[in-house]
Amino acid sequence: MSYRSAFMRLMLLALALVLPSVHAGATEAGWALLRQGGQVVLLNEAYTLATGRHPGGDIGDCRTQQTLSERGRAQAGRMGALFYARSAPVDLVLTSRHCRTQETAQIAFRDSRIEIFDALNELSQDPEVEAKQIEETIARIEDFGGSGNLIMVTHPSNIKALTGITPRPGEAIIVVPNGDTLGVAARITFN
Repeated sequence: MSYRSAFMRLMLLALALVLPSVHAGATEAGWALLRQGGQVVLLNEAYTLATGRHPGGDIGDCRTQQTLSERGRAQAGRMGALFYARSAPVDLVLTSRHCRTQETAQIAFRDSRIEIFDALNELSQDPEVEAKQIEETIARIEDFGGSGNLIMVTHPSNIKALTGITPRPGEAIIVVPNGDTLGVAARITFN
């Protein structure tokens, strides 16, 4: 083995050992914020059975929509258990009308008040409607003043449009208003 390949392997090993601790530190910072309350969380839907959009599906009929996989249901259960175990108070859970977001919310936060908020529906293909959805979501975030946390269960496209981040399934992004955009305070990944 050459010196260069040995060095590269050593560097990769060191990086593999450091990255989990960096992520764990970021996650702990997120939990610390949530324990304080007053935070807004954009929560990506848990794992689903399929990927991509399903145009033409009836938003009120789960047979025509993506639904959570068994892995997604288990992930949603872990989300709720961790919120409880970490003493992160929840004031309100808002969700889109899509079955997969409602199911995520109901499994994770079944003891909390859950409401539909149409601005969290999967982003419209119409640029004007999309802009209105984003504007309404930011306004709702700016208006939040609860002592617990506001959880907004939505879709990857919405979170990307609001934060610039493409979230993993079940990832929580803690956001803060920053003018007409949102800043990211912390991220928590639920496996």
